[in-house]
Amino acid sequence: MKISVLFFATLKDRTQTNRAELTLADSATVADLKTELGDRFPALTPALPTALVSRNHEFAFPEDKLADGDEVALFPPVSGGEAARQTAPQLPTIFRVTNDTLDLDALVASITLPSTGAACVFTGMVRGMTKRGQAHETTFLEYEAYVPMAEAKMKQVADEIRAQWPSVEGIAIVQRIGRLDPGTPTVLIACSAAHRDTGVFEAARYGIDRLKEIVPIWKKEVGPDGMEWVEGEYVPTEEDRKGLSL
Repeated sequence: MKISVLFFATLKDRTQTNRAELTLADSATVADLKTELGDRFPALTPALPTALVSRNHEFAFPEDKLADGDEVALFPPVSGGEAARQTAPQLPTIFRVTNDTLDLDALVASITLPSTGAACVFTGMVRGMTKRGQAHETTFLEYEAYVPMAEAKMKQVADEIRAQWPSVEGIAIVQRIGRLDPGTPTVLIACSAAHRDTGVFEAARYGIDRLKEIVPIWKKEVGPDGMEWVEGEYVPTEEDRKGLSL
């Protein structure tokens, strides 16, 4: 069987390519695929034990069997299209990855209903100076995403929010990618509801924390001393597959 393999962030740097086509035995598993990739790309071998794998835009694990035509992606833990979509017609739910400037007012307006009386918005921004840990300066960040899977997992995050906070009315989860300079908003999580005491604060906090765990987005930090990919530490489990975490 033939498999398409996509590489992101540090794994793309190690293989010096963003895509490879492999032919595997019909009974091959994700573990077999990793072995084959280690043979083909020796520089990738040190990263394979911690590399995350997705199969057709959903997390995959070593024992999972592959099928002809699968699209498999390998990427490090996340650092944690263009059109808006809705999970329910009556409740606005926006999730997208974009190169465009984030218009915070427009996004809040898009999740505001006649019954809305409160909205909680979290916006992440590019720091020009980091003081936590080893202080350093950042010239700019370069964001990259596995867009089809990222938007699918954003929808999962929105579904999880609705399951835990039924009073939430609108949800917006938007990530900007590309080169972003200090002071630029990079991500927005917004939740609206009829009242401020119905979970909008907790829901927005959950949204950004969950995005940093399961949405495949990475950033390269560029500064006066060089550049490096910023990776997370969270390792997804079976429960992080869509529909199993609710």
